[in-house]
Amino acid sequence: MFKGLIAIFFVVTLGGNIYADQTSTPEVRPSPITPNEAIKELSKFVDKMTDEGVFSGTVLLAKDGKVLYAAARGMASKRFNVPNNLQTKFSLASMNKMFTATAILQLAEKNKISLTDKLSQYLDESWLPKEISSKIEIQHLLTHASGLSSYFTDRFFESSKSQFVNLADFKPFIVTDTLKFEPGTDYKYSNNGMLLLGAVIESVTDEDYFEFIRRNIYLPANMINSDCYRMDEPVPNLAIGYNASPERQTGWINNFYWKPLRGGPAGGCYSTVEDLHNFATTLTSYKFLNRENTASLYSPKHEFHQKPYGYGFKISGTPGNRIVGHRGGFVGISSNLDIFLDAGYVSVVLSNHGGGSIPIYEKIRELIKKMDPRGSQVTAGAE
Repeated sequence: MFKGLIAIFFVVTLGGNIYADQTSTPEVRPSPITPNEAIKELSKFVDKMTDEGVFSGTVLLAKDGKVLYAAARGMASKRFNVPNNLQTKFSLASMNKMFTATAILQLAEKNKISLTDKLSQYLDESWLPKEISSKIEIQHLLTHASGLSSYFTDRFFESSKSQFVNLADFKPFIVTDTLKFEPGTDYKYSNNGMLLLGAVIESVTDEDYFEFIRRNIYLPANMINSDCYRMDEPVPNLAIGYNASPERQTGWINNFYWKPLRGGPAGGCYSTVEDLHNFATTLTSYKFLNRENTASLYSPKHEFHQKPYGYGFKISGTPGNRIVGHRGGFVGISSNLDIFLDAGYVSVVLSNHGGGSIPIYEKIRELIKKMDPRGSQVTAGAE
């Protein structure tokens, strides 16, 4: 059902573009809709996606710090019929990369590291052979230009997930990695690279990565329901992830046996829509970093990749209507944060249905186009 929905979306979108330039009739743009009209339309769409089984989760839309819409739909636990609420904690998947990147820039701002430092200056050969780590700069890891790949391999999925608790537990899956290209010359999305940044943080600070993020990201942003929780402990109000599986008796499978016991620098930790709104406002009010370093986080860093990427942030939109943030996806996990830097909106969608956030955040982007004149220039994001 969900794949069909996305297929229809792209067919309609591309179909509209085919004929866009084949007429001399002047473009007539409809009058902007009001925020109340947009919220009403969004609410109906969220209900529709929930009723169709596509979406389960939470949604938040804010403008200049004021929440315009917040809703929770679906079940945090289908087994025990526990509904989601606005404080429900959802796995973020790759959205954690924003926190790791921000923490690295904090260290750089304090002159504890340089972004041009070599990885070999901080990590020994139990992580990577020196012949590889001596070629990779910190900035290469931040921008997925290191040439490294991901620990999500057949060997990983065949392993017991209970062994992945601390960053060092991932060493066997990283030390055998090889360069797919010379660092700084190309782009390849790399979970290994982001996890290594977490190890760099531990090396530089002599502090546990998780504690460093708590003190320097969660605490300043008042993210009281965010952490890399261990899944062998009872965590209150935490959503279980599900993928539709028609061949199963219940119609669903959960992600218990797919995820590591604990998330980390590359992804898999937990947060809420309210906490992520706090993160966005703290970031853009320059409370994590100064203006220069904040802008550096979400400025495009290389021209050899068609989808712009900064330091741990994806970038889309246009110069007058910039959208920055990140999305995350995994079995039973679908999340997205959009920060509209120029228009002032923040959109957060967290879902415990695989792929569930996508139609919701795309709808929000569409509605913002209708509300804000700058929105007519919004382009699809770097997914």
